[in-house]
Amino acid sequence: MPQNIMVLDYGMGNHFSIVKRLLKFDCRVFAGNSVKEMSEADKIVLPGVGHFGKAVENIKKLGVLDALNEAVLAKQKPILGICLGMQLMAKKSEEGNTEGLGWIDAEVVKFKITNSLHFKIPHIGWNTVEQKKDAALLKNIPSNSEFYFVHAYHMHNNQNKDILGVTNYEYSFVSAIEKDNIFGVQFHPEKSHDIGNTLLENFTKL
Repeated sequence: MPQNIMVLDYGMGNHFSIVKRLLKFDCRVFAGNSVKEMSEADKIVLPGVGHFGKAVENIKKLGVLDALNEAVLAKQKPILGICLGMQLMAKKSEEGNTEGLGWIDAEVVKFKITNSLHFKIPHIGWNTVEQKKDAALLKNIPSNSEFYFVHAYHMHNNQNKDILGVTNYEYSFVSAIEKDNIFGVQFHPEKSHDIGNTLLENFTKL
């Protein structure tokens, strides 16, 4: 039976493009933001573009924070965080000095670039992801494949076991995470052509 996948619409994600991409695969996909819709989902995608503090505020205003925690932590539903969505999984962020969801033992920090002529912030464009461990999310994706990035902040992890992939932009930073049913990617698979489609299809099959 096809899986029900909810893309959480909290007003700060490019959820339409993610829904469109996921609809290519054998699953039912919908953008939603209610407790009822979350309870009906088998898997969740947490997208995000913009300010960390505003994103946390929007999620709380929707009244879905407790339901989100229950779905992910208690019911162990697979969840994929994309860009800001991955960052929200950390304990806190320098952006707005705000607490996050706290699922991953990590902080979100701004890029500290010394060669600003060569390495512009935000980090925009294609870059490689070196895989640090095997994971079903990256099945049939070679290590050092290129994905599309747009971000000025990145995750700094305190637990190396949660790190799924790293990327170099003057220095190495965490670009993918995995902890049990929790997955996150700093890049945008929905903008990463065929290799991004492979990752999204892998998520539908978890």
